[in-house]
Amino acid sequence: MGLVILSGLKKDGDEYTGGQILDPDNGKVYSSKIYLANGGKKLNVRGFVGVSLLGRSQVWERQE
Repeated sequence: MGLVILSGLKKDGDEYTGGQILDPDNGKVYSSKIYLANGGKKLNVRGFVGVSLLGRSQVWERQE
């Protein structure tokens, strides 16, 4: 509780870029970008090292 996972993101068109994401399992920090989908019900999150091609994506769903 109270752990900051995403930080430093700036709006760039429809995306938020230039931020960092923390992997709470291993404590490593990666570059990140995110964007909303499905009318704001889903958040597409991409964490990467260097360039966006070298990373992993997840989709976070809003709970009703």
